Amino acid sequence: MTITERGGGGPLTGGWPVPVRRRPDVDATPARVAPLAPVEALGPLGDPTPHWPGRHVMADGVRLHVRETPRAPGSGHDGTVVYVHGLGGSSTNWTDLAATLSSRWHGLAVDLPGFGRTDPLPTRDYSLRAHADVVAAFLATLDRPVHLVGNSLGGAVALTVAADHPDRVRTTTLVSPAVPDLRPAPARLGDGKMALAAIPLLGARTRRELAAEDAGTRLRRTMRLCYADPGCVSDAAFAQAAAEAAERLDLPWVAEAMQRSFGGLVGTWFARGAGSLWATAARVATPTLVVWGERDRLISVRKARRTVTTVPRARLLRLPDVGHVAQMEAPLLVGRAVLGMDDAVAAGRWDATDREPAL
Repeated sequence: MTITERGGGGPLTGGWPVPVRRRPDVDATPARVAPLAPVEALGPLGDPTPHWPGRHVMADGVRLHVRETPRAPGSGHDGTVVYVHGLGGSSTNWTDLAATLSSRWHGLAVDLPGFGRTDPLPTRDYSLRAHADVVAAFLATLDRPVHLVGNSLGGAVALTVAADHPDRVRTTTLVSPAVPDLRPAPARLGDGKMALAAIPLLGARTRRELAAEDAGTRLRRTMRLCYADPGCVSDAAFAQAAAEAAERLDLPWVAEAMQRSFGGLVGTWFARGAGSLWATAARVATPTLVVWGERDRLISVRKARRTVTTVPRARLLRLPDVGHVAQMEAPLLVGRAVLGMDDAVAAGRWDATDREPAL
């Protein structure tokens, strides 16, 4: 099954999710579910969709690599969507979703410092605050508020930017955002080799073995962790992703960016009071779409309910048989939800307390 087929299928029809059988360990869906735009509203996908071209831009002294997706000619819409990737990801994580949303908006996908083709900050600061400040500085260079979309770490970044800079954000979309999730979950470490490597002293040899692996082997391990079904990725799409991964193999800061960004993120999970991510989420004033795969191994879908009830204007799209990167596993469904939010906001229906008819 190709990404395109997976993105267009699933147990969702019309404008609203239909009932599906859920595992007993998953909370019931909150009432404020997200509407879906018709599939005809989306831009086309290829197999694979070529990565969008990139360029470097300056934002408050930071040389940031940004991939650009042009809006379809004659779309009748005007606006910009900015994408922020997750831990270990890059701007290419948004290739397919950016294609679907190009029917309506001009797209800009950033590489956070230390990831993709953006060098680390001179300060080597990988805290959540530092990443959010870079994205906020980039938004300040644009001529209008944007639709801000983030996955995982990028979701936490998007939450922070939307809370602190409401004048720069029109809507916010959070795909499995990395909100505090302190449950003990060995599945987060992937296979046994990854678990052994995490042990400070005993794992030294395993860490060296992992560091010597080729890009394709590393990518397959990451996909088993992040995807519900890695088999949904076609051979052509995998080859394209492996080529990008190989490009980063020899960069001296790759491990540093991963480890310190992870440490900076987890550090926020222990914050209390006004400094906690939940307090940040409560300050987000924009219409907000929350997307969660029910087979997310990294951030539990159990966090979806709290996220949607904490963000004042949030609605939820839950996807059965989808993992941590819904924008890559189910880009058509995520795209329909993002455009559905835009349509509902424009029609004054997003904040309605009662369930609306299908779009």
